[in-house]
Amino acid sequence: MAKIVQCIPNFSEGRRPEVVEALVKTAQSIPGVALVDYSSDTSHNRSVFTLVGSVEGAEEAAFQLTKKAAELIDLRNHEGAHPRMGAVDVCPFVPIKDMTMEECVELAKRVAERIYNELGIPSFLYEEAATSDQRRNLATVRRGEFEGMNEKLLQDEWAPDYGERKVHPSAGIMAIGARMPLIAYNINLDTDDLSIAQKIARIVRSSTGGFKYCRAIGLMIEDRQIAQVSMNMINFEGTPLYRVFEVVKMEAARYGVNVLESEIIGITPAKALADSAQYYLQLNGFDYDKQVLENYLME
Repeated sequence: MAKIVQCIPNFSEGRRPEVVEALVKTAQSIPGVALVDYSSDTSHNRSVFTLVGSVEGAEEAAFQLTKKAAELIDLRNHEGAHPRMGAVDVCPFVPIKDMTMEECVELAKRVAERIYNELGIPSFLYEEAATSDQRRNLATVRRGEFEGMNEKLLQDEWAPDYGERKVHPSAGIMAIGARMPLIAYNINLDTDDLSIAQKIARIVRSSTGGFKYCRAIGLMIEDRQIAQVSMNMINFEGTPLYRVFEVVKMEAARYGVNVLESEIIGITPAKALADSAQYYLQLNGFDYDKQVLENYLME
């Protein structure tokens, strides 16, 4: 059977449509891989691409997109609400079909090595590809961001996995890794008080005593003047979307604030949405594998 892998590069650009379009054209030009989704956020100043295809196609796409991003994005002139340390900030590989996590780890290593050898951009390996426990968590790896990264790299425990102890002058440093499917999930609040979103993020994220599989920060959506709880759900079965949504809603109510809406960035597993539907509709004995028509069509 043909191996299928997913690649989700995150670019530090969401405000210049001509740059995003150039990246789209690059992604679409690579044989063996399909660009199935992309989205940009002007407040975050960030774009997220989702590519699916063969190992060879994903490997080439990751390199060519990094090359194009390094040509067009200069972090010395970049600002946005979302933390970032590279023109391509993060590039994970996800096993989809007939692909093991170990193979994704080896793929991440090959890509990281080639990017440094040919483009001079250093990288950390993270999540399942991490070379130490403290490098598994992306937030820990990225702490310090582009502006503080050269100083961080001088610390004994923070030498890049690939490259020297200094960032690329304009393209910074990347996090390249392997992981299971992740859901980028945001909840927008009807307030312009950023501190409320930050307090709620602290309650729900794993590192400060919240849900085990939730990583969260509070951000400001400047063009709408609303606060956002921005999350990465790294295991939607261990921590379902509806559970986090209900806690965010409950905590917001403490401050007299309501949830405006929530949003999913990029592609999501269907079961994550079905689980939420089952919860809110109070479905009794619902069987996702047997009662969803599309599952029969896929077979």
